[in-house]
Amino acid sequence: MNQVTFKGGSHPPQFKELTKNKPVKVAEAPKEVVIPMSMHIGAPCKPLVKRNDHVYIGQKIGEEQGFVSVPIHASVSGTVKAVEERQHPNGNLVMSVIIENDGLDEFDPNIEVPPDYTTMEPQEIINHIKDYGIVGIGGATFPTHVKLTIPEDKTVDTVILNGAECEPYITCDDTLMQENPELVIQGLKIIMKAIGVDKGYIGIEDNKPEAISIMTDAASNEPNITVVPLKTKYPQGAEKQLITAVTGREVPSGGLPADAGVVVNNVGTAAQIAKSFNTGIPFYEKLVTVTGEAVSEPQTLSVRLGTPFQEAIDQAGGFKKEPGKIISGGPMMGVAQFTTEVPVIKSTSGILCFDEEQAQLPEPTDCIKCGKCVEVCPIRLQPFQMSAFALQNDWDECEALNVMDCIECGSCSFVCPAKRPLLSSFRTAKRSIAKRGKK
Repeated sequence: MNQVTFKGGSHPPQFKELTKNKPVKVAEAPKEVVIPMSMHIGAPCKPLVKRNDHVYIGQKIGEEQGFVSVPIHASVSGTVKAVEERQHPNGNLVMSVIIENDGLDEFDPNIEVPPDYTTMEPQEIINHIKDYGIVGIGGATFPTHVKLTIPEDKTVDTVILNGAECEPYITCDDTLMQENPELVIQGLKIIMKAIGVDKGYIGIEDNKPEAISIMTDAASNEPNITVVPLKTKYPQGAEKQLITAVTGREVPSGGLPADAGVVVNNVGTAAQIAKSFNTGIPFYEKLVTVTGEAVSEPQTLSVRLGTPFQEAIDQAGGFKKEPGKIISGGPMMGVAQFTTEVPVIKSTSGILCFDEEQAQLPEPTDCIKCGKCVEVCPIRLQPFQMSAFALQNDWDECEALNVMDCIECGSCSFVCPAKRPLLSSFRTAKRSIAKRGKK
């Protein structure tokens, strides 16, 4: 088995054995869901419901605003208790629809199963994907219909599904590929039809041998689809690194995958596309890995959107010890939470619960100019220099050093022997430069 990879990267401990090869557990629907009107990159949705309205599963409750936006749907049937600002996993207060679950699980009676996708025109497929509220499930939540709308000046000939799942602890994609490989293959074929290409790849890291074997068998009768084993190395799942590993092509600085003739989607996104095309039901639930040393029974759960983190944790047996930190996502790129009452959203791949010992941050010391951060940077930047200027609020020098190309993978922070706050300084620099550009 020949594995491919990219230059740079790091090898953080995996910690995937906590949930690896455990079957998906369907979580009980909560008594109340909080559904933010912003669960994707782009314009937030406009609420379509008001207090005391009755809603069904799959009913559209948030209307998209503009091209880079997707509708949002109810994940339970019941009564709208409120439409108000609530805490979001990104740390902000976001307009949300709060629904009291009636326990009946009634689906929207207006839902219709679409025609076979093979009979559809490409634009019709893309329109359905938008109407189903589908976004990149891998974490970025970029509206999928936007990705599949190729600019006239670009030529795309390849689709890559990202099954790398390189973030430590998280195993929902691995579990999905083992339990529902046919959905992943079908979703990939729908994507390929939508953009008119005849070559598809599924990249999977070699620490998932079961998934590689199962997906290879599932694709055995698909001459245009190839499963590509990847070396286990972080951040192998980043778009640009995945493209280089699978095709040998490079995305130019400031460019998009389409500039390299490629569209990249997550395996979970592909599976959701297939599910919606098979049933007509929009995106209303997802797989979430609830894990960490503070959790009693780490699990991969199928969770309704809008489920409070605490209820998902309770479905995994609750806490077995006092949590020191709760992270939405994984330890490398996830976002720490100050409350477990935030809701599961479309980008929630994991709920990671560290105990107090793991949550302790080491004290940073002076940079020793060892160059390790340069060696591991997958974008080939100069992290130690960028951080030095960022900590001085020198945004011009940061921009000159291409800080905006940083993919925020955290590899530099992980390997830094001085435990410098590299990644956090880059995020600050990028926000400041972006604000300055808007002004």
